[in-house]
Amino acid sequence: MSLQNDQFRQLMGCFATGVTVVTAVEPDGQLRGLTVSALCSVSLNPTLLLICIDHQSDTFNAVQQGKAFAVNFLKADQEEISRLFAAKGVEKFKDLSYRMGDLGMPLLDGTMACAECRVVAEYPGGDHTIFLAEVESARIEGGSPLLYFRGHYASLPAAG
Repeated sequence: MSLQNDQFRQLMGCFATGVTVVTAVEPDGQLRGLTVSALCSVSLNPTLLLICIDHQSDTFNAVQQGKAFAVNFLKADQEEISRLFAAKGVEKFKDLSYRMGDLGMPLLDGTMACAECRVVAEYPGGDHTIFLAEVESARIEGGSPLLYFRGHYASLPAAG
């Protein structure tokens, strides 16, 4: 017997995670993005990570068709950006400062770090798809990370 959805959400809420915004570009050039906590490092050689995206997300098709995305690691003072990218049906890039990276992905300014990734494989994962991607470039600025735990935002002090 499998868990009920609410019980599974509560279970996963016990796992504190960093908060990221995944950004991508539709084939027609429209910018997309969503808040993602389902991110995991996979390998150092080659440099691989994975993200999981709900099939109903506006960003899903951009990542699947474009085969590339950026991961923007949010700082503790960027909760508002996390909430913006978690919302549906709003213009997310209108008032944000960003630049386009080498792979043509939007990189949000002022983040703790960001990476551009090229999709190397995708796997079914229920109502999500698991995208395995190679990190092709990264910028690390540092600072204190934005965290998410049991449905609430939190932070840690910046580390050396």
